[in-house]
Amino acid sequence: MKQAIVARADIGMGQGKLAAQVAHASLSAYEDTDTQTRKRWKGEGQKKVVLKANGESTLFELAEKADRAGLPNAIIRDAGHTQLDPGTVTALAVGPAEDDLVDRVTGDLSLY
Repeated sequence: MKQAIVARADIGMGQGKLAAQVAHASLSAYEDTDTQTRKRWKGEGQKKVVLKANGESTLFELAEKADRAGLPNAIIRDAGHTQLDPGTVTALAVGPAEDDLVDRVTGDLSLY
C-alpha cells in the first residue's frame, strides 16, 4: 500500500510551505479511509511518494480519476497566511490504497 502526494511545482512554494502542504494532503486523505485501511497502511510503514504537477487543473483531473476509481483523496487549498493567496490549490493526496491502484492515477508523474 502507498499514498501519492502530488504538489504543484508551478507556484513557487518554498521548502517549508511545500512540506506543510504535503503533510496537510497526506493527513486529509488518510482521514478519508476506513479503519481497516488505516491499520494496514500504518502496519506496512505508511509508504508515501511525493510527485509534481504543473497547474491546478492537473490536480483536479487526478482527483476526479481517483474518485472514479473509488480511492481516498484530498485536494488542499492554502489559507493564505504566508506565501500564497487564500484558496490557492497546492496539493492532492491519493490513497492510501494498493500500489497498483494509486499508480493508475499518478503513475505518469515525476518525483518532486
